Amino acid sequence: MQTKETVRVLVVEDEYILAINLQENLESLGYVVVDIADSAEAAIEKATELRPNLILMDIRLRGEMDGIQASEQIWHHLQIPVIYVTGHSDKRTVERATLTSPFGYILKPIKEQELYVAIQTALNRYDREQFLSSVLGGMGDGVIVVDLQLSIKYLNQVAEALTGWRWDEAKGRMLTEVIKLVDEETQIPAQNPIIAALQQETTIYLGSSVLLIARDGTTTLIADSATPLRNNSGVITGAVLVFRDDTQRRLTEERNLADERAQQTEIRVTELQRLNQLKEDFLATTSHEMRTPLSNIKMAISALENILDRQGILNSNALSPSEPVARYLSILREQCEQELDLVDNLLHIRMLDADVYPLELTSIQLQNWLPHVAEYFQERAGARQQTLQVSIPANLPPLVSDLASLTEIVSELLNNACKYTPPDEQITVDVQVIDTTKSLINKDAESGGLRNFQLPYFQITISNSGVMIPKQEQSRIFEPFYRIPQSDRWQHGGTGLGLALVKKLVEYLQGTIEVTSTQGWTTFIVQLPLNL
Repeated sequence: MQTKETVRVLVVEDEYILAINLQENLESLGYVVVDIADSAEAAIEKATELRPNLILMDIRLRGEMDGIQASEQIWHHLQIPVIYVTGHSDKRTVERATLTSPFGYILKPIKEQELYVAIQTALNRYDREQFLSSVLGGMGDGVIVVDLQLSIKYLNQVAEALTGWRWDEAKGRMLTEVIKLVDEETQIPAQNPIIAALQQETTIYLGSSVLLIARDGTTTLIADSATPLRNNSGVITGAVLVFRDDTQRRLTEERNLADERAQQTEIRVTELQRLNQLKEDFLATTSHEMRTPLSNIKMAISALENILDRQGILNSNALSPSEPVARYLSILREQCEQELDLVDNLLHIRMLDADVYPLELTSIQLQNWLPHVAEYFQERAGARQQTLQVSIPANLPPLVSDLASLTEIVSELLNNACKYTPPDEQITVDVQVIDTTKSLINKDAESGGLRNFQLPYFQITISNSGVMIPKQEQSRIFEPFYRIPQSDRWQHGGTGLGLALVKKLVEYLQGTIEVTSTQGWTTFIVQLPLNL
């Protein structure tokens, strides 16, 4: 609070003798009178020029403007406290003066002690209000105060910036006119927390996805809370809304979340790479370690068969292939070859995944090569009472591809067909060249038109009747080790890697493979480019 030695007072009184008397009283109390004005216009001018600490204002002044009007303008523009000095105490005058929120009201004739008390009380109140205003104005959050009728009583500078309303414009307006809130996702108007705070008589916090619509229509993501205001008796007199721009916090939160997800993804990728490397190392080591003893077992079986044959045991009339020795040797040989196939398939799949599978391109005449491959399966199909038909046009162009891979693909598909086709059913192999037309943008053409390109490819179709693959299983039969449920696995044998290897080989040759199963026929369609 300012001491009276430093308090500078402007006296506004149109009666000269009263003005001089008031000046003498003030100076006797230790205040400094900076000047005397005798009209409202002069009061505004001198207040602007001299910037006193306090103004003693007579209500009734000569001229068109009275003291109340002058006080209102001075407070609005200069924020200088005013004490009314008047001989009129009628109800109408007091009501008009009260509307301007004066800092005091002194009736004439003025007593020195009353004057001192009124001035010191006004200065104390002014200092407290200025302190509070400085605190609220310096806050980083917006502050809005309303009364019980939701009429705006105060806005600080941050609230002015966020809402687009100046305090002098918003003062007295309804809260809903100044503060407009909508849900961020639905754009539906959201309830103002001040209303809920007054209804529930407790602090209310706003949701995390609410937008404030400013006066110019721009939107800002805000976070806020509203609290009822109570007087000394605990009676609610209004409410205060404290809010802030929450955009940066949201961006920081989203950025941190993105960083956290990226880190988690990186950790998962690293772990997957580690597990994949462990798998590759395991397959490589296991495959090589298993192949050597299996090869030795196969050689031992062959040697044992030769010894038994020379001793006349295997070809003895007393022993047929169904007898124990021959049967056991057959089981050993078949199981050994099956495990060797498993190891070879694992090695091939690993090489394909690592993109190191060797390719040796050569020109292949399918009309000569395919019957040779099918010859073995012709005998096998005949032994099982199956019919194998191969249909190949004589004028096929050569296929440039890897012969070993192509042989593996066709052999595995024919092997499965013979394995699963019931007796008296059919197996068919069909080969044809198909041209497909693709439309590409001609970038060299001025018109930007389309050019058509003919892309020929080989289509090898292998079908067998009497067996169906359920539709829900067709997309999974190319997965490693996958077996169709309820299939007779033990009767047909196999490693479970054949079709997985076929698919990888076809794709390695830049082709496609698909399966269909309908009307009692299962068909595998392999499409390969004419030139790899």
